[in-house]
Amino acid sequence: MRLYALCDTDTLAKHGVGYEEFVQRAKKFGAEVLQYRNKKGDVAAIKADLIALRRLWDGYLIVNDQYELASFCDGVHIGQEDLTAIDLDPVRAVKILKMAIGDDKIIGLSTHSQKEIEIANALDINYIGLGAYRSTTTKSDAKILGEKLDAIAAFSRHPVAAIGGVKLDDQFRHVTYWVIGSGLL
Repeated sequence: MRLYALCDTDTLAKHGVGYEEFVQRAKKFGAEVLQYRNKKGDVAAIKADLIALRRLWDGYLIVNDQYELASFCDGVHIGQEDLTAIDLDPVRAVKILKMAIGDDKIIGLSTHSQKEIEIANALDINYIGLGAYRSTTTKSDAKILGEKLDAIAAFSRHPVAAIGGVKLDDQFRHVTYWVIGSGLL
């Protein structure tokens, strides 16, 4: 199992956990990637947080959605809506995104179905997030894939990060990364 730690500011605040404590827990569990997600912060606050996290975290640091801040980390994870906001043609959208953040940055894309995976297979990205595996408190409207997630993951040519309610003891055959957020708290 390879661990991808989701550092969600709302979840951390709800549990009274700071960045330093979360990073220490992620390191303790052997996380390779840390994704910073802040759905309510402005660009200046997110930038300051990324700088602070970079001081604490030596692994891959990914920012959620805010691709204009990719220079402060190793890459960006975007959703389907974020991609179509760049361009309706996903191939062209990724090309534009790469021009904006640089070819050396990691790009992850959220997917929720075999159809979205098949589209992602044609894209020049580094990995996909697939889910949700279970319901979570952070995304009440998420489509739950449950046990189907692993079978759907087999269709991806990119490494797959299982997202949404994943636990450390879950078992997958076709998933590269277990994305764990509140499970580390």
